[in-house]
Amino acid sequence: MSIDLSKLLTERRNSNSADIDTLSTEAMLAVINQEDQQVPHAITPYLPQIAQVVDRVAAAIQAGGRLIYIGAGTSGRLGILDASECPPTFGTRPEQVVGLIAGGHKAILSAVENVEDNKAQGAADLQAIQFSERDVLVGLAASGRTPYVIGAMEYAKTCNAFVAIVSCNPHGEMAKLADVAITPVVGPEVVTGSTRLKAGTAQKLVLNMISTGAMIRVGKVYSNLMVDVEATNAKLIERQVSIVMEATECSRDTAQQALAACGRHCKTAIVMVLANLSADEARTLLTDNHGYIRQALNHA
Repeated sequence: MSIDLSKLLTERRNSNSADIDTLSTEAMLAVINQEDQQVPHAITPYLPQIAQVVDRVAAAIQAGGRLIYIGAGTSGRLGILDASECPPTFGTRPEQVVGLIAGGHKAILSAVENVEDNKAQGAADLQAIQFSERDVLVGLAASGRTPYVIGAMEYAKTCNAFVAIVSCNPHGEMAKLADVAITPVVGPEVVTGSTRLKAGTAQKLVLNMISTGAMIRVGKVYSNLMVDVEATNAKLIERQVSIVMEATECSRDTAQQALAACGRHCKTAIVMVLANLSADEARTLLTDNHGYIRQALNHA
């Protein structure tokens, strides 16, 4: 099947960079930087759509469902990146936020030819993880037309699941299939068709919002502190101490003692200090209030 690339906004030539190969290095970088500055502004009109997706993802996670990203190439890798950061940052289980990429694990590190054109494989990859109506699917593709992603979207719709997309071509086939389409128009790339540039940046910014917003909604952030962070290395152990100190204005010794008493769970340590409770009491209070620190403190 032939594709008319001229109809895709992300494949058009950028007149602002037509002579980029003749510029000095610093002037070349200035062109790239100037183009990149357009990306956040292109996302702003889509904040209402992003908010809809955040709320649906939060509701899904609270009901035992998952956020599933699916894409090919750069888009797929961005989904995997965002998913992989959720467990250490927010203490989620690895299966709660999942990134799928056309071509599987091999495609994370290197290009795998033709896999993005396999529509049936998109559906098969969702079936393999037992995708259901409890889950939320977010399709990722700069072009808005990737067959692999479309196959997954069509399957998700047969499951009666909520389906969103993040794309930089608002008139693509994916936008027509989605319940919510997030399609910031970033314009042609500095290097024609290299959608790892502005389009990739736009997708990364939107994915940051979706996962971070959903985690805030489900109580994994108190004030602006990542209170479910897992202490998997020395830096994060120190970060836990800092978080408890920041949240409670307690001393370092008090923070360390509280964390030691509760098995290094920041939320529990914070409630222990602020409500003057034992680890077991704080843990029970948090459980009764679905992990929300503010709610727990109101009932202490």
